[in-house]
Amino acid sequence: MVPDAAGYETRRAGFQKVTALTTRTSVEKLAGAMPSGGVPRSPASAAQVLVALTHDGKLIAALRTVAAAQYPVTSVGSEVDLAAALMTHSSGVALLDAAAVATPIAQLAARLTSQFPDLVLVVAGGLDDQGALTQLIADGSVHRFLHKPVSEQRVRLFVGAAWRRHEQALSGARAAAATSVPQARAPAGKRWLLAIAAVAAVAALLTWRAFQQTAAPGAPPAAHATPAAVAGDAALENLLARAARALDAGALVAPPGENAAQLYREALQRNARDPRAANGLEEVINKLIAAADAELRAGHLDAAQVLCDAARAVNPEHPRAAFLAAQISAQRERAVLARAQRAAASGDLARALAVLDNAARGAQPSTLATEKRAELVRAQVDARVAQFLQRGRDALEHGQLIEPTEQNARFYIESARALAPEDATVQRAQQDLLTRLLAEGSQALAAGNPDMTDYWAAAASDAGADQSQVASLRENARQLRGAATPQAPAHAAGADSSAVAALAQLAAAPAAAATAVAQPAGFVNAGTLTQTHYVSPRYPPGAELSRVGGWVDVQFMVTAEGSVADVSIVGAQPVGVFERSALDAVRRWRYRPVTHDGHAVSERARVRVLFEAPR
Repeated sequence: MVPDAAGYETRRAGFQKVTALTTRTSVEKLAGAMPSGGVPRSPASAAQVLVALTHDGKLIAALRTVAAAQYPVTSVGSEVDLAAALMTHSSGVALLDAAAVATPIAQLAARLTSQFPDLVLVVAGGLDDQGALTQLIADGSVHRFLHKPVSEQRVRLFVGAAWRRHEQALSGARAAAATSVPQARAPAGKRWLLAIAAVAAVAALLTWRAFQQTAAPGAPPAAHATPAAVAGDAALENLLARAARALDAGALVAPPGENAAQLYREALQRNARDPRAANGLEEVINKLIAAADAELRAGHLDAAQVLCDAARAVNPEHPRAAFLAAQISAQRERAVLARAQRAAASGDLARALAVLDNAARGAQPSTLATEKRAELVRAQVDARVAQFLQRGRDALEHGQLIEPTEQNARFYIESARALAPEDATVQRAQQDLLTRLLAEGSQALAAGNPDMTDYWAAAASDAGADQSQVASLRENARQLRGAATPQAPAHAAGADSSAVAALAQLAAAPAAAATAVAQPAGFVNAGTLTQTHYVSPRYPPGAELSRVGGWVDVQFMVTAEGSVADVSIVGAQPVGVFERSALDAVRRWRYRPVTHDGHAVSERARVRVLFEAPR
């Protein structure tokens, strides 16, 4: 086929225009990059930006005040935005506020140092953050640590030092580059322009000759343009065209064989020097990251994770993909912790722990989740301890010291002690229990009842009371038995007869009544006081059905107003059956105040509340 001569001339004229335009453009660009003195401006000396990752308005204001117009400040609010800012701006210094990051501060700083080796890092935070960065500060990866709250003076000092370090690094790099090539005589500005114009002209000439050889009419084909090479170029162009169509259609990583990532990768394997394939892969990653970021902002963590994983599959070392993965991980942790906290706030600590356990199952548990789980376990234990102690206090108040089984003060307090043996509140409750048990034994001894004295002494010993006090109680009980005379039973029988007579007089309380017992020093028989209001004790339903009878010895204080206070159980038979009913009734009794010298005074009294078994 004969080439079209007219078409050739048209192409040649067009090429001449392009060549002239290329030459002029190259010169103009160089001229624009040169100051008035004619020395080319280094890209590193262009306007530098300080990127600050912080939510602290005071810190941002201080940075902008000290930086002024010399070093513009760009503030970002997340690690993903930080990555984008570092990739977009010419950033020389970055400031990280530890309070604004989701990734552990040391991990983030180390990652930034490896991915942006020319970046000078300043970190702001507290003492714990400084401790976490000790190694990075020591090896210079973190240039300065700024303690919060910040002052403008310290911000000025630290930021200025960071910029000086950055400038020193740039100066060293320029000096190294200058010594690596022969030094030429410094020409004037116009000579620079002429030299560049000459270079551009030579390049244009070489290109023109190549064009003539391949496009001139009748010119033979180049020696290297073999049929195999032409076929290879056609295959490459086909791959690139299909990849571009897949990219435009949004087929980034699917379907197999016809997605942009796979096609661009095949093109890159065919010709590693073709920039279109590399640029295409970068565009695929950018689109995937943008979509993942949108899903993340919408709260769709799973969808964001899938897209981010796809981007990292294309390029595992891509910095924006790495930052986005860290951000997704942090958001996922926050979501898990939020669910756990909601469950804990509702009182369902078991559910909160299950949420954390499920999140950690099959994956490496995060530090935040591990710490939160430990915190919830402690809260769960604290809640159970508090519950046991409250039940123990209630049992103490109602005289249920060691009965009924597993529902008494000793059981509840020992349960709390098993969970938290070193807890000060538990230890105080244990001591209160021991004091109360020993006091009950002393009261039984004062009432002349050696059997009840031994009963309480044994209970105190089992609970861990001081053995010398327990031994003293038992010895006194033994002496009390030895001092008993043969007339004692008759006296006791007489007392019982008096009690029966007193019981018969209480017509208002046929099932339960109060009777006099021998009183220790300092106490009066409640029967000697004038009662103004009486409430009959309620017979426990279980005892009534079982036809069980018994008695409860109660001591109390009759106040100057005639009310009853400081009610406590002295003894009971059987133990753990009638005490609550007796306490509830005695607390509502009222008496005429005792007077001395015309003044109402308080008086201590004791009474035995009898419960007659139903017939």
